[in-house]
Amino acid sequence: MSGKNEDLISCSVNGKTISVPKNTSAIKAFKIAEQDIAHYCYHPGLSVAGCCRLCMIEIEGNPRTQIACNTMVTEGMKINNQSKQIKEDVQWGLDFHLLNHPLDCPICDQAGECGLQDQYMKFGQYKPDMNQKKVKKAKVVSLGEKIVLDSERCILCSRCVRFTDEVSKTHELGIFNRGDKSEVGTFNGKELNNDYALNTVDICPVGALTSKDFRFKQRVWYLKKAEAICTGCSTGCSIYLDYNEEGFFRVRPKPNEDNNSYWMCDEGRDLYQHLNKEKRLVKVYPSKKVSTSNFAVSSSSSSSSSSSSSSSKKAIKYLKSELENIKDSTKIGVLVTGQYSVEDYKEFFSVLKEKNSINQIYHWFDQKNSKNDFDDLLIRGDKNPNTKGLLEVAKDMSLKVIDSSELKNTASNLEILIVLGPEYKKFFSTIDEKLEYFKQALQVFYFSSVKLDSLDSISNVTQIPLQSLVERGGTYINYKGLKQKLSILPQVIPKILSFSQIAKVLNGEKIQLEPLFLKTQPVKDNQFSFQKN
Repeated sequence: MSGKNEDLISCSVNGKTISVPKNTSAIKAFKIAEQDIAHYCYHPGLSVAGCCRLCMIEIEGNPRTQIACNTMVTEGMKINNQSKQIKEDVQWGLDFHLLNHPLDCPICDQAGECGLQDQYMKFGQYKPDMNQKKVKKAKVVSLGEKIVLDSERCILCSRCVRFTDEVSKTHELGIFNRGDKSEVGTFNGKELNNDYALNTVDICPVGALTSKDFRFKQRVWYLKKAEAICTGCSTGCSIYLDYNEEGFFRVRPKPNEDNNSYWMCDEGRDLYQHLNKEKRLVKVYPSKKVSTSNFAVSSSSSSSSSSSSSSSKKAIKYLKSELENIKDSTKIGVLVTGQYSVEDYKEFFSVLKEKNSINQIYHWFDQKNSKNDFDDLLIRGDKNPNTKGLLEVAKDMSLKVIDSSELKNTASNLEILIVLGPEYKKFFSTIDEKLEYFKQALQVFYFSSVKLDSLDSISNVTQIPLQSLVERGGTYINYKGLKQKLSILPQVIPKILSFSQIAKVLNGEKIQLEPLFLKTQPVKDNQFSFQKN
């Protein structure tokens, strides 16, 4: 205990006494003390630049004001940013930052989450003394496939430059020219297209760097924020999903010092697209070899969503009856990817093991040659978020794990092949190879939340829709054994079944669907009416 206390020092922030670790900067001490302090250039994941000059503080016993980002706290230090002098300094700093800043707020994507707006409302609200003509710069500069630069909005905090130098280490960006002609740009026209480029949009405190994918799509005050996990690889970055009644719109990194720090890769930002209806499997596609009467829905169904759920239940009941007719468990194959939660695997495997004596599974894993690849930042060769969880569940349930390539020799002997398909098909290069295996089995029941068009041409495959990963929730275990819980969000497509509900139907239990709705009606265009008094 004493060792831990020796690593802490005591200081005072705006009169509040706190204990902080040694080598803590004053700006971090303000955060620990839950005190507001103005800043632009400082970012906890980057080196200190000290160029915005907004995080000014007074230190008792020191006649000069200091910048908090580059001042280390010492034992007994008393610091504050509440004096009249500090407030005047911050207002002057804000005035300089706003001197050439355009009034783009009504059309700027950053409006509503803009550092400049926030800092002005907290520390500004003054009458500007500078009325000089604003310096004009380039407004719409494409920096590559992903990002647009607006040089007039840039306040030269240098966060983006430091990111490409220190984190991605790709060195595309720099600050060019001098004085009020200074602006951010790329060296020799090099495009900003590295694997982590969109992090520069996240850390830009203003609207100077914007994402082409999100640009002009939504106002941020219409979006809700949910904590989630990126399922693009075995790192399992902590993320925010931004959504509203119209669907999901973007993915951003959530700070997590134990895993992804403050960053995520650009590829993981495509996650939201796989959650929206456009790419989802929304109904049962029966096998051409099975009578459609097995999946027929009565005309009394009140909506397409209830029709879809009824059809899904009928398809699963049909699967249940077909499984019961097979007495030899070796005639049943289960092919799974590592893209589902621990709870999904437990529920599904438990029923199959208890009811059908399943004692082995085929592991669909496409990254055998690159499993241990790592780019020294976040991207890993294993493109499955829960490979570790799948293998742990299989071990706990005494299920033998067989490489999916063995289906080449065994598929023709299978009467039923149950597939938990990939939700990110772009990472699965052997889909065409697996389709050939599917053709050899007597019947294939393919479960997925994402539509795989290439299955439509295979006559013995029945496609059954699943809830998406954020509709199911559950636990994922990343490459280093870190367990992360994925919260359940409202459903995009009403009454799609979960693994738990599918397991209950296979077990002969009745289920009742009471879904949460994310999107109940098509969103109408904005309509405004004006009346006189």
